[in-house]
Amino acid sequence: MKPDTRPESSRIELDIIIPVYNERENIIAVLESLDRHVRTQFRVLICYDFDEDNTLVEIKKFSSPRFDIVPVKNRARGAHGAVLTGFAFGSTPAALVFPADDTCNADILDRMYDEFRRGSDIVAASRFVEGGCMNGCPLVKSALVHTAAFTMNHLARIPVRDPSNGFRLFSRRVLDTIAIESTHGFSYSIELLVKCHRLGWKISEVPAKWFEREHGKSRFNVFRWVPHYLKWYFYAFETTYLGGREVRRKEGAPREAKKNA
Repeated sequence: MKPDTRPESSRIELDIIIPVYNERENIIAVLESLDRHVRTQFRVLICYDFDEDNTLVEIKKFSSPRFDIVPVKNRARGAHGAVLTGFAFGSTPAALVFPADDTCNADILDRMYDEFRRGSDIVAASRFVEGGCMNGCPLVKSALVHTAAFTMNHLARIPVRDPSNGFRLFSRRVLDTIAIESTHGFSYSIELLVKCHRLGWKISEVPAKWFEREHGKSRFNVFRWVPHYLKWYFYAFETTYLGGREVRRKEGAPREAKKNA
């Protein structure tokens, strides 16, 4: 039996937020991958919509002496509400949103956290840099993602080459300061990115791999969510070409939030 090396709650450095929807076929492999590869002191927040979600039964079969798994019930509905509930639940220095079917990227999480420790307020997992890939993506989704990535990086000058990926680390400064106005899907992720860029806060990226899921059903809905993404797409261009400087902040957040360091 391995000794219990789980950190005390005050020593947890990173919350890994995994929004789930009946991920029985995927979740154990994901947790095993995190257990093998991540050395940063972390815990996993399983953010779910309803008590009958089969993920909740499955995670009871897994235990690790290295980290805790905390089920967190969505205060709203859907992927957007699940992630925001996870953000509000935690108080760790950083939070990372991780896909519920991803078994190939756990080995980059320490590097992402290292980028955060070096001053980055957002660390993007990028499919479109050397060492990254996106395989098996449906044609329409692939075209939209590549077009958004190219134009936002080269024209709007967002300093990452994969601005639409929801797999991302956020500093507590970002989560405590910036008001999230979006309401659907993973649009919060691009919203926080373009607002962080407008504030002039540091953003970095690391290579990540993406493969079309083999089990379960993705909640990514291209046609329903695109209008909600477009608002923040144009926001990025407004920052670069129209001199946009105002960023809506959370009530009570200071004008000059303490810098991540």
